Amino acid sequence: MPLTLQLIPGEFAVCRLTRDEPLPGWADSPVFSSVTRTADELSVICPSTQVPAGVRAESDWRIFKFVGPFEFSAVGVLASVAVPLAQAGISQLSLATFDTDYMLVKVARLEEAVRTLEIAGHTVRRS
Repeated sequence: MPLTLQLIPGEFAVCRLTRDEPLPGWADSPVFSSVTRTADELSVICPSTQVPAGVRAESDWRIFKFVGPFEFSAVGVLASVAVPLAQAGISQLSLATFDTDYMLVKVARLEEAVRTLEIAGHTVRRS
C-alpha cells in the first residue's frame, strides 16, 4: 500500500508527567501536539523548544504525517510504514488521530528512514 507521508517541520519531544498533573500550557502547539492521559502517566508530544527545563523528556524526534484521511476500516496503513522501518532497525513511535496516523523517528535516523520508506514505495514530502 503506497502512501504519501508529510514531514512536519521542527524537532519534537516526548514528555512524561505524572498521571494526575494538570495539562500544562506549554503542551499546546499550532504545528503539532498530542496529549494522552492514562492511569499511569500524562504523555505530551510537542516542539522541543517548548519543554521547560526539569521536565522528563526524550527529544530529537521528527514527525511523519500520513496524508489521509483514512477510513477506520482501512487495514495495514501503519504496518506498511512500520514494517520496513523495523526491518531496517529504525525504532519509531506511532499515534493516531480521527483522520490519520503519525509516526516519529529520531533525528539521527531521519535520512535513513526517508530512504527506507521511499524504497518501500512510499512518497515522502518535506515542507
